[in-house]
Amino acid sequence: MRVIRAAMADVTTTGGELPAYRVRRVAQYIQDNLQRELRLAELSAVVHMSPYHFARLFKRSTGVPPHRFLVRHRIDEARALLAAQTVPIAEIARSVGFRTPSHFTTTFRRVTGMTPSAYRSGAGQMAPCDRASCSPAPL
Repeated sequence: MRVIRAAMADVTTTGGELPAYRVRRVAQYIQDNLQRELRLAELSAVVHMSPYHFARLFKRSTGVPPHRFLVRHRIDEARALLAAQTVPIAEIARSVGFRTPSHFTTTFRRVTGMTPSAYRSGAGQMAPCDRASCSPAPL
C-alpha cells in the first residue's frame, strides 16, 4: 500500500506532470533502443504506467508528445552521425530506427528543413535538435 501511495504522490505533487526521474528513465530507454521500433505501450511500461496516462503526463512534462520526443532524438543522433561519418545515409537511417531511407529523408527534412545529404554537405553547421531549433511542424 505504501508503494501505491508513493507512486500517487509522484503524480500529484508535481502538478500533474511526470516526475523528472521518470522522464530521464524514458529518455535513457529511448537512447539505448534508438535503432528499434518503439511503441507507446513499451515506453509507458518503462515507468509502469498506462499508455494513455503516460502520454498525457509526458507531454505536460516535456512539452511534446512521446512520439515527437522519440523522433527528435532519432534525428539528433542522425545529425551527429551525418556530420561525423561517411557511412551511407541508408545505413544511418536504419541505425537510428527508420525502416526505409525515404521515410528517414522525409522526416529529417520535416524536422530540420533540409535533406540528410544537404545536411551532410554543410555538416555540423546546425545546432542539435531541440525545442527551440527544430521545426514545429507536426510529425
